[in-house]
Amino acid sequence: MSDTVTHAPGTFCWVDLATTDAGAAQDFYTRLFGWTAEDVPTDQGVPYTMLHNQGRHVCALFPLGPDMGDQPRWQAYVSVEDADSAVESAAALGGRVLMPPMDVMNAGRMAAIKDPTGAVFCLWQPGEHAGAELQNAPGSQCWLELQTGDTARAEGFYNGLFGWTAKVSQSVMEGQYQSFVSAGREVAGMMEIGDDWGPVPPNWAVYFCVEDCDACVAEAERLGGKTLFPAMTIPDVGRFAFLQDTEGAGFAVIQLSCAS
Repeated sequence: MSDTVTHAPGTFCWVDLATTDAGAAQDFYTRLFGWTAEDVPTDQGVPYTMLHNQGRHVCALFPLGPDMGDQPRWQAYVSVEDADSAVESAAALGGRVLMPPMDVMNAGRMAAIKDPTGAVFCLWQPGEHAGAELQNAPGSQCWLELQTGDTARAEGFYNGLFGWTAKVSQSVMEGQYQSFVSAGREVAGMMEIGDDWGPVPPNWAVYFCVEDCDACVAEAERLGGKTLFPAMTIPDVGRFAFLQDTEGAGFAVIQLSCAS
């Protein structure tokens, strides 16, 4: 994997955190990943905090709005050429439009969609902000994974919307893991939510690349986070764990085999 500074339509370009306490979340993640933070003024009256690694945008965080519920969560954005057209297609394919297309000042145009299985994601038509300036490197987002109760229905939706096809990864999770492929490139993963997972709703899980998974887990716990799924190794892929930040948002960290 390598650094990525361009984002083809139909690929994930950005992630951000909607949280109940932006200050506490900023403190947690800057200490955990060594990020620096910069508040960017918005037309909503609250800042949008850009998080940087090595001086490059990697993600952001912002306070949950009054109409967004009270559950902190990471949100994933797919780059599209035309947000309005993509929203129409998503609705025709059975998706629910949670937020219609809107301009985000000069940065771009966005919308929020719930897929037919219940997982939420965002669409991003870039303006001045194309997306992350660093990916697939330690301290940056490196993978997105759809966790859903209906993989067949999800495959049909995302194939119709973005042209993705699902491929079973025989070497991962005993063949129970699928990868979404676009233009010959793996762009995301997909797993069916197991009966033993507990009350996990359909979601797009965000993975951040780290140099040492176990050390990151220990540091997250020291900072007040929780381990939701302890570290485990997948041969030829890497070692990963699912964590929860101090405000309750879940995320994953992974030490990739090629980076170990």
